[in-house]
Amino acid sequence: MSITLTEAAAYEVKDMMEKNGMPDGYLKISVKGGGCTGLSYGMSAEEAPGENDEILTFYGVKVLVDQTDAPILKGTIVDFKQSLMGGGFAIDNPNAIASCGCGSSFRTREVAGTPENC
Repeated sequence: MSITLTEAAAYEVKDMMEKNGMPDGYLKISVKGGGCTGLSYGMSAEEAPGENDEILTFYGVKVLVDQTDAPILKGTIVDFKQSLMGGGFAIDNPNAIASCGCGSSFRTREVAGTPENC
């Protein structure tokens, strides 16, 4: 399994999907080139899986991961954390060997991505 969605993250995603009129939608977690370190995460709501998507289910939430991104995301945990400043998704990827100061981009030992100037 490439990723894990925690119970807190699943309930947040489920709530967001329902509020946006997509109660049967999918959460797609992806990796794209960019950011200071070379790779960045993407999360989007999708109506249906793509032909290259792996479908995972966590606490009733259907999650899509493109098979190309699966090796980069292997072992990744997506959580939702609440703080005094509000809430947000936290992504813990054991494959990331470097990340930027803001924490929104990373690179792995095998994939450097396409770093941009910060």
